[in-house]
Amino acid sequence: MAKKIGILTGGGDAPGLNAVIRAVTWFGIDKGYEIVGFERGWAGLLDKTYRILSKEETADIHRLGGTILFSSRTNVAKVENGFERAKQNLADLDIHCLVALGGEDTLGVAKQLYDAGGRVVGAPKTIDNDVNATDYTFGFDTAINRVMEALDRLHTTAKAHQRIIVVEIMGRHAGWMALHGGIAGGAHYICIPEQEFDIDEIARVCKARYERGEKYAIIAVAEGATDPKLRKQVQHSQQTDAFGHVQLGTGRGIGEVVAEELEERTGIETRHVVPAHLQRGGDPTAFDRVLGTRLGVKVIDLIDNEDFGKMAALRSGEIIGVPLADAVGSLKTVPIERYEVAKKFFH
Repeated sequence: MAKKIGILTGGGDAPGLNAVIRAVTWFGIDKGYEIVGFERGWAGLLDKTYRILSKEETADIHRLGGTILFSSRTNVAKVENGFERAKQNLADLDIHCLVALGGEDTLGVAKQLYDAGGRVVGAPKTIDNDVNATDYTFGFDTAINRVMEALDRLHTTAKAHQRIIVVEIMGRHAGWMALHGGIAGGAHYICIPEQEFDIDEIARVCKARYERGEKYAIIAVAEGATDPKLRKQVQHSQQTDAFGHVQLGTGRGIGEVVAEELEERTGIETRHVVPAHLQRGGDPTAFDRVLGTRLGVKVIDLIDNEDFGKMAALRSGEIIGVPLADAVGSLKTVPIERYEVAKKFFH
């Protein structure tokens, strides 16, 4: 009888998830495993909501965004006897090993389950690129291309109307998306959570552009970026998810505040744009399709070698296994020296 591999996708969706699911399914079946897909992340494991995956069902899904297994932000640690229930359900279903695809929160739960005696491996998924122990997470490349495309389009309308346009980009604690998307999309100023910005400095840059005849500006602001002078004006929902994160994207965000303050300081018509979930939606780029595929293959290798408690990771172009403990506990944030390079192009 074939051993069973369970697989789930937790947290926010990210382009490339289906590529990993496809690779795990195809290579797993070729290795003699049966693939059990839990629906809606950790909720599916706790509720025993699952289906058997086949090569036929997953044949072309690497081209699609989202996840065919659906997702949720369920936190096993917040459920009464959650880890015992999870282990019991895995035993009841005779799951040899569980594959967790997710970011720092999902992989954090995976590590806790492994520490509690479960057989688990993972792969790093997040558009924020903030998981440690891997050079890049799948979903990031697609997301920064979405940001770049949005900025490219906004350049034309900002220039036509001689406006400042402030774009609020996803990134609660890490500014990778704002940094890479902003550089690629030609933003004239970029604000990231790792370093406080000064609204007066941004206003100075914008006014200087207008004085020399470049009568428009694009400002990229990560949703978690702050200026101490503006902090009280930013108003988010007080609701938190199962992992304790304040729900950003509701209320009055930093992009709106920055736009209002820039118009007041410069006298220049200023608008703000929030691409929100458009940044994570749609079909994955070639990079994320290939990265997801390679990570999925490595996941099967880890399971085949009974190298549990590991995450498949991209390191210097190679896919290797790293301990889950190295991937979670702290976020991978933008080094200040990387931001200093970007600042050379603020003009």
